[in-house]
Amino acid sequence: MPDKRPSMLLVLIFFVAPLFFPAVNSIGVNYGTLGNNLPPPAQVAQFLKDKTVIDRIKIFDINPDILRAFANTGISVTVTVPNGEIPNLLDISYARRYIDANIKPFYPQTKIDVILVGNEVLHWDGPDIQMKLVPAMKTFYQALGQSGLKDIKVSSPHSLGILLRSNPPSAARFRPGWDVGILAPMLQFLRETKGPFMVNPYPYFGYNPKQENFLLFRKNKGVYDRFSKKWYTNSFDMLLDAVYMSMVRLKYPDVEIVAAETGWPSQGESFEPQCTVENAASYNGGLLRKYNSGTGTPLMPHRKIETYIFGLFNENTKPGSTAERNFGLFRPDFTPVYNIGVLKGEQAQPTPALPAPRNGSGNNGQPTSPVRPAESKKFCMPKAEATDAQLQSNINYVCSQGVDCTPIQAGGPCFNPNTIRSHAAFAMNSYYQREGRNQFNCDFAGTGVVASADPSYGTCKFQS
Repeated sequence: MPDKRPSMLLVLIFFVAPLFFPAVNSIGVNYGTLGNNLPPPAQVAQFLKDKTVIDRIKIFDINPDILRAFANTGISVTVTVPNGEIPNLLDISYARRYIDANIKPFYPQTKIDVILVGNEVLHWDGPDIQMKLVPAMKTFYQALGQSGLKDIKVSSPHSLGILLRSNPPSAARFRPGWDVGILAPMLQFLRETKGPFMVNPYPYFGYNPKQENFLLFRKNKGVYDRFSKKWYTNSFDMLLDAVYMSMVRLKYPDVEIVAAETGWPSQGESFEPQCTVENAASYNGGLLRKYNSGTGTPLMPHRKIETYIFGLFNENTKPGSTAERNFGLFRPDFTPVYNIGVLKGEQAQPTPALPAPRNGSGNNGQPTSPVRPAESKKFCMPKAEATDAQLQSNINYVCSQGVDCTPIQAGGPCFNPNTIRSHAAFAMNSYYQREGRNQFNCDFAGTGVVASADPSYGTCKFQS
């Protein structure tokens, strides 16, 4: 009869190994390519494999050079089918041909785990494409199975514009119409196929100087949700729990959530003072520490949320403000923009540990915050290219959501000038202010933009 007692050597290894072999950190990253000075994909793949703890990437297309470069690296890859392909994917024969041309030549040598059908479709596209999204996902998944690729998941990432409200998390819910018309069928599909529900939580877009420490994973007094009776020590957790509670309301609490994009820029315009190397390092460093601690959120304490930092490189041809071109962890020559412990063998610069959740109130010995300039005012305005039809739709939506629209009605202080654009400006801003002044609260299907100039005139006063 063999001796079933564990050997003393095994016992010693079990207890001593953690002392000599510390836990390996890991994180995902978005690999964008909107730059004319970026290194070749083969160099990128070798760098990530040999020099960093990054174990998975997400790309915004199906770039054959990238897929070829990441073959046999062991790094997981999530790819994106462009939004414009969604109508075509309703045809399973087309979907099969697409897979044959774009996926099968690289799989399984390249570890393609997830294929995204579109990116932020509800944010960027109109109702026609939006309503075809879930059917296209189902057809594409069926085509993968017919092609013998049954281990690849299918999903589609969302901006947090899918939320009607996010604060407090316990009261969060998806936007009416999208909730039962698109998101519930999508969640049902993801439950059946064990795919992830992917969202892009960006505390950066809700920047408020008074909440800077809370947004950047620094020590802070926390935020209390009086309905769930949970304390929050960072905005990232609040946004994820808002998504979770919205899923709970549709009865899909079991579907996995993935933070597909999140990050903080290290440089910005003069009107973007929050975009500094210090702040970017604080946010992304806090994110890395949180992920590798294995802790979940107050409402999902036992879930480790898979997370992808945006982004890998600074991208010098990306449109928008300077901030848009400076989200990268690395410069194109592979030197780090700041040190958060992503390079193997690298110790991150000393930063405060994440504060533990609390059950009481008060500062608990927190240092007094430095005096900061008064918070700048922000307003939600229509984009110059927005049409009257789009703006009228915005007015109709806002006024149906309980926002006070009497000021833009006949006799109201903001009725004149009696134009759709003027009325839409007031209505959109009122909604933006009420909902929490997050960037996504001013999206309005791509027709809104956040501005700093006060549009108030005469007796018509815009909230700020």
